[in-house]
Amino acid sequence: MPEIDLPMAQEIGVIGIPFSKGQSRHGTDLAPQKLREAGLIKKLEDHGINVTDFGDLPLETHPDDLQIGNTKNPKTVGAASEMIAKSVQGILKENKTVLALGGDHSMAIGSIYGHWLAQPDLVIIWVDAHADINTPLTSGSGNMHGMPLSFLIKELQQYIPELPGLEYVKPCISAKNLAYIGLRDVDPGERKIIEMLGIPAFSMQEVDRFGIKEVVDMALKAVDPNGDKPIHMSFDVDALDPTLIPSTGTPVHGGLSLREGLYIAEVMAATGRLSVVDIAEVNPMLGDAKDVAKTIDMTLEVIQRCCGRTRRGAYPPGYTVPLPESS
Repeated sequence: MPEIDLPMAQEIGVIGIPFSKGQSRHGTDLAPQKLREAGLIKKLEDHGINVTDFGDLPLETHPDDLQIGNTKNPKTVGAASEMIAKSVQGILKENKTVLALGGDHSMAIGSIYGHWLAQPDLVIIWVDAHADINTPLTSGSGNMHGMPLSFLIKELQQYIPELPGLEYVKPCISAKNLAYIGLRDVDPGERKIIEMLGIPAFSMQEVDRFGIKEVVDMALKAVDPNGDKPIHMSFDVDALDPTLIPSTGTPVHGGLSLREGLYIAEVMAATGRLSVVDIAEVNPMLGDAKDVAKTIDMTLEVIQRCCGRTRRGAYPPGYTVPLPESS
């Protein structure tokens, strides 16, 4: 178990993923801009972190996208996934930690695939109220933000129909390399898949039973027992209770407290192996101005902890306590 008062990560590459076509509500595409306007970059730099902001990816709606069976916008999601993957891969090759600002959670198809292209031995910590492992055939809504993991898990490929637009993405992650924290709204097909594949899944029931420290320890031990794998943390803000994050599209009562969310982020950062962080499902179009401001503020708190800031305080490498000038 790592200490959580280490000096901060020093090289962060930020990309904005202004995308909302993985679900039905406009607004998640505005989140990267709102997070920057709230001072994200300066907050990180003020804590000694070197930040390179690569701007927003120029994502577009595919002109002839069609609903395939129950699945909505596969060509648009597929094109976005390819662009996201190439961007994440490129930033990792520059030896920077990637901070990917979504965007709905379909963004994770591209961010995880791009991470795999650069670091094939990655493991995934998925912090979310939802499992997001529906296949196109188990999904009730057809929204692809509830399906990203199904396209990436090797053991699920016999259950995935061919979809135009997603040819670029290949199954690349073993189910044993994925762990969930915070689940509390899991569809029947997802529950079956989790049990069928033996995926470590720590719902809010386990958080209540064991406490957040034990849950985080168990999740890391399950996917990375030797403590030597690059970590991809995909953090859906609806993992937190909706009293903290009101401006999100699929809120579920009984979520993580802010303290629990910050603890998860701090521990992941303190491993020294947190390579990619997804921040998903902030929607500034939902709720009133107070709701949006609160959601942005809580999200910024989580992001800063992912990048190495701790509640115990921290300092940049090389910092020394100044001495008075000699007379």
